[in-house]
Amino acid sequence: MSEAEIEAALIRRGDRGYESARAGAVWNGRKPERFPAAIARPGSEQDVRQALRYARTQGLRVSVLSGGHNWSGSQLRDGGLLMDLSRLAQCHVDPGSATATVGPAATGQELVAALTPHQLAFPVGHCPTVAVGGYLLSGGLGWNSRAWGPACADVQEIQVVTADGRTVVCSETDHSDLFWAARGAGPGFFAVVTRFRLRLHPRPASIMTTSLTFALSEAGPVAGWAERTTRQLPPNVEVALVLRALGKPTATAPAGPRIEVGATCFAGTREEALASLAPVAACPFAAGALSRQPPEPTSFAALHAGAAAVWPPQHRYAADTLWSAETYETQLTRTAEAIARAPSGHSLVLAPVQPVSEDPALLRNMAFAPLGQSYLACYAIWDDPAADEANLPWLRAMMNGADPPGRGGHYIAEADLEAGPDAARRCYVPADWDRLRELKARWDPDNLFHSCLTP
Repeated sequence: MSEAEIEAALIRRGDRGYESARAGAVWNGRKPERFPAAIARPGSEQDVRQALRYARTQGLRVSVLSGGHNWSGSQLRDGGLLMDLSRLAQCHVDPGSATATVGPAATGQELVAALTPHQLAFPVGHCPTVAVGGYLLSGGLGWNSRAWGPACADVQEIQVVTADGRTVVCSETDHSDLFWAARGAGPGFFAVVTRFRLRLHPRPASIMTTSLTFALSEAGPVAGWAERTTRQLPPNVEVALVLRALGKPTATAPAGPRIEVGATCFAGTREEALASLAPVAACPFAAGALSRQPPEPTSFAALHAGAAAVWPPQHRYAADTLWSAETYETQLTRTAEAIARAPSGHSLVLAPVQPVSEDPALLRNMAFAPLGQSYLACYAIWDDPAADEANLPWLRAMMNGADPPGRGGHYIAEADLEAGPDAARRCYVPADWDRLRELKARWDPDNLFHSCLTP
């Protein structure tokens, strides 16, 4: 596509279809009141180069969209060019080398569907419609990350178009500084990724899941037991605590606030999975559980379906995360008090215990880093626009209460980037933040790319 064709294909503010394209750029039903001057939808790496050239000549700053799942909607910026990569959704699997080459708009569920016939797997995001572009650029906390590490650890190579219009291939050995930044910079990345080359894993032959549900008043002791137990479990067991503002009624209790413990094992055999989940089944509080699901087989597709039910499209969302030095018992005791007062019964706190591998080999050479011993992902979820003024302040008050010293960190993929001027900075180790800023100045000296809702 020539530059003239790119310009002709732009959707400009005021054009028919602009508002649907702008709104469709954000998966969240709550759309930021920010309006790009134009939206480009390149269909190839060459189109990306041409669109960037057009932006430079017109003095437009650029933001990039892969799938639109960023809760803050950081891809929507006033007055610039929105680069919508939704047409770059290719997914090619090479079973012989156990690798896949994927475009930034390919979703987790599409990657799972492509890998399953080859008995291969990848730590895709928990929500099925998350596109790999923003997910991998942010680090990627996905299924079985406690064993496999952050998803970006399995990125072998990326192809990017830089601010000056060059196409470069980055890896551990070529343009290694840009490769380092691409594994964790998230919406602050200062180039356009047009493809990823991924290392794949053998597909677990047996995936099994189990869960217990308790009254919210048990949050502290249940969380303490879950943390101690998880740290003794093999790394292929993923344990998550969920605080729900309004859990379903059970045979012994009406609907009400709940804490759930869910455990999923990714194993080679059914026997191995059952043995690994046995300590969860032996929970000392099990007799007081409101409901209990014994271990049962599942699949990546079924796990995705369950996540889709928790985060349905077109609801209104606000989200934030917290890495903390505090224990899960302390953190969930604090947040339980807030979740019980949630304005919406859909809201929840997700607390994956040890959400990512602690193996230094799986955390090397990347901007992403775990920033604490406990991790919370907190979601205000509602459907009535009139409730916006109740839900966002509630979320921010809960996050402030969970981190009273204000020293915790965030995960860039799900941080509330509008909560304060230092929100993005607190997603990184200080030295890594400084390095990202230095690399942006080097690779994008004219500040073509928007970065993390900062000037």
